[in-house]
Amino acid sequence: MGKIMAVDFGKRRCGIAVTDDMKIIASGLETVETQNMFPFCTSYFNENNVEAIVIGLPTDLKGNMSEIEQEILKFIEKFKIAFPAVEVHRFDERFTSKMASYFISQSGKSKKKREEKGLIDKVSATLILQNFLEQQQK
Repeated sequence: MGKIMAVDFGKRRCGIAVTDDMKIIASGLETVETQNMFPFCTSYFNENNVEAIVIGLPTDLKGNMSEIEQEILKFIEKFKIAFPAVEVHRFDERFTSKMASYFISQSGKSKKKREEKGLIDKVSATLILQNFLEQQQK
């Protein structure tokens, strides 16, 4: 059994989350500079069995795609070539950054830690992945 990885894709950095081997729990893993995603994935996939990746689908309230979608599509195209054995899924990421900020603020972390953008990205990826897992169980 392999893990599932989630990516909250951004222009500068990507939040990464993964499941446990039984695909029950999503946990924040890392925040990676976007330009380093392929070396990171290569290294991580060499050490871990990852069978699928979930990439956030950035839409607004009206269902229109965010401008980052073009960058995401380019990333997916390259990802499928580099890692053909890993399934690619998309999942609605609306409100994940706002929810991540809220959960972090409620966690009791220091103001400096709460404002750390990388932490928000990692928690956002975790929310995308947990929501994806819950939808799969229905």
